[in-house]
Amino acid sequence: MASAFSHAIASLAIGRITPVIRGWRFWLIGAIGAALPDIDALGYWAGVPYGSMWGHRGITHSFFFAALYSLAAVLLFYRPDSLDRRTRTILFVSFFLSVSSHALLDACTTGGLGVDLFAPFHDERYFLPWRVIRVSPISIGRFFSHRGLEVLSSEFVWIWIPTIIVFVLATAWDKLKTSTAS
Repeated sequence: MASAFSHAIASLAIGRITPVIRGWRFWLIGAIGAALPDIDALGYWAGVPYGSMWGHRGITHSFFFAALYSLAAVLLFYRPDSLDRRTRTILFVSFFLSVSSHALLDACTTGGLGVDLFAPFHDERYFLPWRVIRVSPISIGRFFSHRGLEVLSSEFVWIWIPTIIVFVLATAWDKLKTSTAS
């Protein structure tokens, strides 16, 4: 997996290009959603086999899970009477992309058994053709070691720098639009 830090950072790029008003609630829902799929790592201690649909990188890494999370987030945290349908749809899509980014980033890592993107409808694991992100250890103790620094270095190149670029370009675009509108 990529680290929880980098999953949350990746959601910032998605949130930044989302065309809605972005308050603290929006950013928090996106960041939690992007890191949440790794809740399945608790299954290790409960004896859930890694390769099971309920194991690590299983159903919580699926597009189905991303859709459920996004629907719940919009219904629970945004009053229907305060937003039009277009805005609710944009929020849903933004949260869906944030949660899905977790699975897609994990599918770019150098380890594991792949990601069960289509669970529960199709129980097969996938990697993307670009496996460039160093896989993060699941153990917290092993993460805070030399291995963890290697992972963070890899994530900095493949996740953090692209996120920074998206932020800079989106900010420049917003300023350009504002200056031409004036």
